Amino acid sequence: MRFAAAGGGRFFGAVVVAGLCLVAQSVQAARPEVIIDPGGVPPEALQSIMGAVDSITRLAEDQDGGEVSRLRRRARDATLSALATQGYFAAHVDLTVGQDHQGETWDISIDPGKRAVVDQVDIRFTGKIAEPEFSDRVRLLKEEWPLDKGMPFINETWSDAKSDLITEVSRKDFYLARMRHSQATVMADEAVAQLEVNVDSGPRVRMGELKLIGLKRVPAKLVDRYVRYSPGEPYDQDKLDDWQQALQATAFFRGAFVMLDNSAEARVTRPDGDLEMPVVVRVTEAAPRVYTASLGVDSDNGARVEGLYRQNVVFGQPVWIETGVGVDKNRQRFFYDVHLPPDDSGYTNSFGVLASHSDIQGVDTTRHAVGWRRKQSRLGAGDSRVEYETQWSVTGAYDDTKIDGADDYTVPTLVAGWQWLRRDVNDKYDPREGNLIDVGVGAGVTLDQGQTFYKTSVRGQKWWPIGKRDVLTVRAEVGKVWAHTRRLPEDFGFRTGGSRSIRGYKYNSIGVSRGDAVIGAPALAWASIEYMHFFTEQLGMSVFVDAGDAATSFGAMKLHIGYGAGVVLRTPAGPFSVELAYGQRDRNLRLHFSLGVAF
Repeated sequence: MRFAAAGGGRFFGAVVVAGLCLVAQSVQAARPEVIIDPGGVPPEALQSIMGAVDSITRLAEDQDGGEVSRLRRRARDATLSALATQGYFAAHVDLTVGQDHQGETWDISIDPGKRAVVDQVDIRFTGKIAEPEFSDRVRLLKEEWPLDKGMPFINETWSDAKSDLITEVSRKDFYLARMRHSQATVMADEAVAQLEVNVDSGPRVRMGELKLIGLKRVPAKLVDRYVRYSPGEPYDQDKLDDWQQALQATAFFRGAFVMLDNSAEARVTRPDGDLEMPVVVRVTEAAPRVYTASLGVDSDNGARVEGLYRQNVVFGQPVWIETGVGVDKNRQRFFYDVHLPPDDSGYTNSFGVLASHSDIQGVDTTRHAVGWRRKQSRLGAGDSRVEYETQWSVTGAYDDTKIDGADDYTVPTLVAGWQWLRRDVNDKYDPREGNLIDVGVGAGVTLDQGQTFYKTSVRGQKWWPIGKRDVLTVRAEVGKVWAHTRRLPEDFGFRTGGSRSIRGYKYNSIGVSRGDAVIGAPALAWASIEYMHFFTEQLGMSVFVDAGDAATSFGAMKLHIGYGAGVVLRTPAGPFSVELAYGQRDRNLRLHFSLGVAF
């Protein structure tokens, strides 16, 4: 179909753009071509017209003359209706039939007239909400009404305003609120609309007794931990939503729903005229036991095997346990953790034991530890995509460390730690835009000699989308250790190198030399810049430069630079990368491969 604009100053650009949705169908000869003179209507109104006319022109194919004549009238009426939904109630529309070499044409000429605006708004409330104690709330509801005097009267805005008003009234106190009357009186000649709304709040609703449905193994006291109220409290949908979210966040339920029981037999009328309705908590319990196993492989740790057992509800108590083993060429570990349910603030406490062994770059460490951790995960305010994670921990450990070519040592320690992470990305597992920052602080003491040590680190990453598919990312980490002893836990110093830090070097091969081994350094600083170009949504390539060092101090650092290129494949678990990197100091090419985001 063709589109044109007649008359100087008409909205030609909008017509061309809006008409593209119809042009694609013009190849069928029996379908009329449409030429529209929009008469200066705004883009949103023109889009509505195009949708209405397009649905009718599709029906014109293979119709006889009488039916096509009826469809012409429908097209004109549909144009008028579309204009009315956008506030043009005095519009004039002409549809002229013509012919060209492809067949019939419809020339639609629009004179929209004056757009109707809101002239008067009358919002009334009846029911309990009309009493003096709710006067402030009524005033606020009227102030937040979006269709003020002088604004264009658009049907969709009118409908949304009424729906939002009922939602706001019924979210607190007035569960049974309904729209008693609404009317929009439009004077087309004057292009004004007078609005009338009458909301009946009904009686105030209060929360009654608690009803639990679906509990089998999980004790009722777990629900009582989150659903806290006294029967007779005013109904508040926000509270019900918070309780539901808290229950769903625990590991004990696959689903949880919190609502009022609005059945006639459940309602109780109080002496003051208020209604009381039971609060119903309906849950579906999670599986009592879960066994999982996983296999993995990367260039840093080789093949990796992990197994995990999880049990919900232990000895009838609302706790869950996790125990598992993990084995790769560098590390082997066994753990047993007990998790308590989240508290009112969303903090989860856990405690457990750990036995592990690692042998990396000539440092062989066997550790036995017991610890406590308190963790909170939360979202930013409103509709923000920002996520925050905060963690506190205390760990008592006994390390037996053997260093190739140097003295071995054992050390019992007590370490307290704090970590704060802020994540603002479009996709947690495959970011293309956003940023991440992670701050950690630790302090410890050797339990046999009372020697102290401290640690702090900051790491961050930023992603920028380039074009339709490409991504540029920069990441960096800085850390420092202060210690009055050389007998540190193996994980307290800094080592770097490998597929997730400075590529082109062996895993954790950059640090401080002691004997024939590489041990953790007191200072760390490194950064990376990488560009990823994707040929398709899944397959791409990358080029990168990494540089940094782990040394006795920042002043003693000598940069280890690595650079190279690789292949990137997007998977449901995150990007899988295979990279060939050249380590400038070692003068070696190394192949790295990994799955998931580096940070």
